[in-house]
Amino acid sequence: MKKVDKRTATIRTIARMAGVSHTTVSRALNGSPLVKPKTRDKITEIAKEIGYVPNMSAKSLVTNRSYMIGIFFTNLDTGTSASFLTDVIEQAQGMLPRSYLLSINSIEYAMDNKSVAIINFDGVIVISQSKTDDEFIEYVHQVGLPMVVLNRVIERDDIYNYAIGDKLGSKMATEYAIRMGHRRLALISGLASFESAAQRTKGFREALSEHQLTVADELMMQGDYRPKSGSRLMRKILSSGNLPTCVICENDDMAVGAINTCVELGYKVPRDISIIGFDDMAYSKYLNPPLTTIRKPTSTIIEMGIARLVNIIENGKPEQVEQKVIDPEIIVRSSVLNLNLSNE
Repeated sequence: MKKVDKRTATIRTIARMAGVSHTTVSRALNGSPLVKPKTRDKITEIAKEIGYVPNMSAKSLVTNRSYMIGIFFTNLDTGTSASFLTDVIEQAQGMLPRSYLLSINSIEYAMDNKSVAIINFDGVIVISQSKTDDEFIEYVHQVGLPMVVLNRVIERDDIYNYAIGDKLGSKMATEYAIRMGHRRLALISGLASFESAAQRTKGFREALSEHQLTVADELMMQGDYRPKSGSRLMRKILSSGNLPTCVICENDDMAVGAINTCVELGYKVPRDISIIGFDDMAYSKYLNPPLTTIRKPTSTIIEMGIARLVNIIENGKPEQVEQKVIDPEIIVRSSVLNLNLSNE
């Protein structure tokens, strides 16, 4: 193939080389389904070989769009685990059309710093973890930007909202432990200000109540969703003098810390103490033992949210606003001992 200077290469350059119109090239590079797969592959290969780099500034001027999507988390410093943050960003990048770029910020920072000009975004994704986000959500809504709110159920019906059944997931984890014969349970909960923690604790208590069980105060621990807090609080549980048979952690990161402390202090999981997590992070099945956990449908809500947001950006907001809560599922592995069998 004849060498082409990528600094001067344009869509028309690719069109000449591929023998198609520049409109077809533009559609192909933007992932349009109107272009046949064979033609799209040919155009993509030519673009790659000549090192074509789209001029986003020129494209923005023509379309009056920035091709920037803002993702806002409640807080990037406290409560949002590194695993969850990475998981969300990777999935969002993989699901967005290639023409879009991401900007990651915290709601707290955006509200305190007017330099974060949300008006420059084509759309906004809010990964909401707290009711304190409602002020920011209302602000974006008033500005009129396309927006979807993910992760938390919001108490309004005029914004697209895809959330996770946190209470149900925690209840499922607790009921599983009870079915496995566990009656002395402990809880390592998440950050108190996060709605996910409140809902997961509610599910835990609800399951206990339905089975006429109680939990000792010294076995109810308040963590912050990070491995270090799981480790520290498991140490307190193990030294409480009231050893539970199963500890439920409100996310996998704290479960990792809890397992690590058990190993350090000579307790075997699950022979001496069982542990259940929440999230089903990618590493959970590789732990020793593999972690029984609740699979949080993060990829599902992100896929639904991004598809909806891009559709709003490109086609306008439809009359019917969609809101859904996606149920989690329990993933049974090897970190919970079946006491029913061991007592036979």
